[in-house]
Amino acid sequence: MKRNWNLIIGLGITAVFLTLAIVGQFWTPYGVTQMNSAAVNRPPSFAHWMGTDNFGRDIFSRVMNGSGSTFFVAVCTVLSGGLIGILVGAVTGYFGGWIDNVVMRVNDILLSFPSILLALIFISLIGPGKYNIIIALGILFIPSFARIVRSEMIRAKELDYVKAARIMGVGEFRIIFAHILPNAWVSILTSAAIGFNNAVLAEASMSYLSLGIQPPQPSLGRMLSESQAFLFNTPWYAIFPGLTIIFIILGFSLVAEGLRELQE
Repeated sequence: MKRNWNLIIGLGITAVFLTLAIVGQFWTPYGVTQMNSAAVNRPPSFAHWMGTDNFGRDIFSRVMNGSGSTFFVAVCTVLSGGLIGILVGAVTGYFGGWIDNVVMRVNDILLSFPSILLALIFISLIGPGKYNIIIALGILFIPSFARIVRSEMIRAKELDYVKAARIMGVGEFRIIFAHILPNAWVSILTSAAIGFNNAVLAEASMSYLSLGIQPPQPSLGRMLSESQAFLFNTPWYAIFPGLTIIFIILGFSLVAEGLRELQE
């Protein structure tokens, strides 16, 4: 069998940035809020690998720590929205009936609106902050997971191994969670990888608009927003946080593509 290069490269990129993000929660070369008036707007060097910002703060340290916040928001969003969506999609897809019709119509309504617009509405109602972003995005991710799992349930519930389980007297919920769902893990993981990318972009967008992670805690999106006024004088202030977002998304996009190849 040929090697799945998309999956291998995607996992490699993701592992590098995830390691930096985790290490950045416990150690950084400089304090993430440490200002230095003698090192304002310094270009990349051996002392400051990604340069410094307008307050003399080390950009590499802030990127490391801010990446951890981005990963945390994205993972919590996918987990919360995914678990609820999987449960909803599994039950409605397997049993069908009027509950399925009602839930799917609600799903259609939520999916018909741009997710960023709905996230902005939620954040404006409940206020900015890391955990409020997780709540808002988690709710918005439920419909996509529910629709995918529902499709898998509808497809699988009439297969021979499911019918055989019913004949043997296996309970309905055991069939759902012990027989059908384990065979849908590739589709679920693919959706989770795509959802992770959407969560990273949404978190960066919210923080860029000052509705996400609040200072003094670093955020990749907020760093991009703060760098606008210095874009021509200190371009590295925007380049490195932007490249970090791009590579995080690229890594999970390749993982998602690699998981699709596993289904073929």
